[in-house]
Amino acid sequence: MKTVIVVPEKCVGCKQCLIACAVEHSQSKNLFASLSEQVQPRPRLRVYPGTHHFAFVNKCRHCDPAPCQLVCMPGAISHDPVRGTTDIDPHRCISCGMCAMACPFGVLRFAATPAAPEKKSVALKCDQCPDREKAGRLPACVEVCKVGALLYGTMEEAMAMKGLRVSRSVFASLQGTEGVATAAPPLIRLWRQLS
Repeated sequence: MKTVIVVPEKCVGCKQCLIACAVEHSQSKNLFASLSEQVQPRPRLRVYPGTHHFAFVNKCRHCDPAPCQLVCMPGAISHDPVRGTTDIDPHRCISCGMCAMACPFGVLRFAATPAAPEKKSVALKCDQCPDREKAGRLPACVEVCKVGALLYGTMEEAMAMKGLRVSRSVFASLQGTEGVATAAPPLIRLWRQLS
């Protein structure tokens, strides 16, 4: 199953993903029209400042089993085995905050939503844009990310990409470090042959 994958070392904190997410969850699905909607749309992910001009995108990991689901008293949170997502039913949510306390990643927020206009506040988190997914499109945040900090793929693909990044980093540091290069010349020669 595919999921939104965060590549933290690429995020520059432009927050375009936040805007795209809010617009996707608006009634109009239009940036300018959404500004005048009675229930203001809210993004389902967060961007936190980092160091050296980098930032960190924090979103739901769709755990299975999900700690938020396990503590949800009204049963508003469920896991969709077909999509691989953990979803919130805004009509059943009572805004008790138990899910936010149980989430180890701090991704839940509370706000009004067009999906439940009769309520002042419900739990919100990434739902991976189900309407876009049905249409064969990328989630809104992934589509607008110009630096590749948000990708859409399987966990196996994510782990393979991470392994490749780590190996490139290790070999780059080995090539530039004299002490390591003299201690492991066969490894350096092999790496240079493969480059």
